[in-house]
Amino acid sequence: MARVQQHLQPRQLLMKMQPWALITPASRGIGLEFARQLLQNTKLPVLATARKDLDQARENILTGLENVKEDRLHVLKLDVLDEESISRVASEASKLFPKKDSYLHLSLCLPGLLFPEKSPGQINYNDALLTFQTNTLGPMMLIKHFSPFLPRKATKISQETGIPKQAVWANMSARVGSIGDNQLGGWYSYRASKAGVNQVTKTFDNYLKTSAGDQAMSIALHPGTVKTGLSKEFWGNVKEGKLFSPKFSTEKLTEVINSRTIEDRGKCWDWKGEEVPP
Repeated sequence: MARVQQHLQPRQLLMKMQPWALITPASRGIGLEFARQLLQNTKLPVLATARKDLDQARENILTGLENVKEDRLHVLKLDVLDEESISRVASEASKLFPKKDSYLHLSLCLPGLLFPEKSPGQINYNDALLTFQTNTLGPMMLIKHFSPFLPRKATKISQETGIPKQAVWANMSARVGSIGDNQLGGWYSYRASKAGVNQVTKTFDNYLKTSAGDQAMSIALHPGTVKTGLSKEFWGNVKEGKLFSPKFSTEKLTEVINSRTIEDRGKCWDWKGEEVPP
């Protein structure tokens, strides 16, 4: 009697994988609004981070949300200037979302710091170093510790409502990080750090092409001028209608993220869905 050969597929192809989202930081501004929108408009569990006051951050995220299961939200302490804290949160994430049945579908990497040097004489070494540590090295270290949670080529991607078709790692950049679009100068450390973010984004996306194929991609985002503490000094100089609330900006950026195709990978996109040149 001929022996019947059974062709078994990998376990991840046979089961429905649980997608989840990472937002760091999420204690205020754009990160806070992203957390609220994801909880309100998707079914994703959300891992949000804050440097301090975790209970307050959790309360701020959940206040006023309707029909949201609070156990979908996990708020953990993370400081992008401290790699040990990033590693510790990644370890906690592996317990909350085991890789055997979960994967990171959306990562919103949002740290930002600005010292507006108008002339070379205003550049302060320590301020510039802190800018790069926060804006560029922060996302780089988050990629180091959280990229293993992203899907692989064999992962079965979820097609739930309100999330992109493929997994997306999104780094917060800025239009002033564009070298080709730099017509005004100034803001030396901030411009250079955001140009670095765009390079990190492209380099990481090249890695994802190999590790995940079309299952995951990395993009950078420009939110416009948003009414947060980062831009407070410049509110009075913004043209009417161009100073956005965090809620408006995150709504527009969510539309951009969800409408990207795999051909859009590795690039920087603004809140209107237009490419920001390198």
